[in-house]
Amino acid sequence: MKVTILGCLGAYPYKNQGTSSYLIESDGFQLLLDAGSTTLVNLEEHIDPLTLDAVILSHYHHDHIADLGVLQYYRQLYPVMEPTPILPIYGHTDDEVHFDALSMNGVSEGIPYFEAEALKLGPFIVTFMKTIHPVPCYAMRFVEEKTGKVFVFTGDSGYLESFVDFAKEADVFLADTYLFEGNEKHHAHFTSKEAGEIAKAAGVKRLILTHLPQHGSLELLKEQAEKAAGNQVSVILAEKNLKIQL
Repeated sequence: MKVTILGCLGAYPYKNQGTSSYLIESDGFQLLLDAGSTTLVNLEEHIDPLTLDAVILSHYHHDHIADLGVLQYYRQLYPVMEPTPILPIYGHTDDEVHFDALSMNGVSEGIPYFEAEALKLGPFIVTFMKTIHPVPCYAMRFVEEKTGKVFVFTGDSGYLESFVDFAKEADVFLADTYLFEGNEKHHAHFTSKEAGEIAKAAGVKRLILTHLPQHGSLELLKEQAEKAAGNQVSVILAEKNLKIQL
């Protein structure tokens, strides 16, 4: 399994960095996880967007779906001789208006996922956990069936003790870390300290801080997470085009 960071800022793009978007690849299967601003132009640097196999969305805030519509237009209007396959876009149904927009005639089909059900998606088994956020949002745990490698994405969330079990022994824990230490128990996002504490308690191998703030020292953010995570967890800052091999 390989994960490529396409965008890793929270809320809005800034200084040539886009918002949440990740490309997950395994055995030729290409999955887009969230589709924040600048997704499409960054995706083109890595794969042909027409060859994308599926999209899955944690929630429908703009910084996670800003480029979804233009991706649909791209696949609808790009001049090719053969029809482009219908793109499956997986999302939750807690917001029917946004879920309905995932389907575009001849272009894409919205497919629901549910917290209580594991989802077979290409080479992955995906399970879900509802997070603390102003709108419905779901964390995701991807298990690569062939290797047993585990990739966990928090989506956007405030602190939840249940993340310790959800992320247990993950090879990579990609954690919303929009806030610096001192803002714990926030209603929408982890702090650096909380991300580190969860990673340590869950026994993850690598913690990658994402959904990063535009202002303030990212090195300080990392140092705070490292202090909380302890010596057994490798802590990395997400950045555009970073590739993580599991």
